[in-house]
Amino acid sequence: MLMLSEPVVSREDLAQIGMESLAYIRPVTINGRCFHIIHAADGRPISVATDRELAFLTVRQHEMNPVSIH
Repeated sequence: MLMLSEPVVSREDLAQIGMESLAYIRPVTINGRCFHIIHAADGRPISVATDRELAFLTVRQHEMNPVSIH
């Protein structure tokens, strides 16, 4: 078995994987209301939607693949 002492991919490179094709959707509660924050692959928040379906539609409309996170 091959053992590596250092990672093959840096954290910075890993954050860039999927930047153009993935968006993460995370539900949050603010003042008792549920919103869905859309994040870029590197974790930057890029938009907010009032419900999950709208968040997924928004991401797909921009030719990206939505990924739900909890």
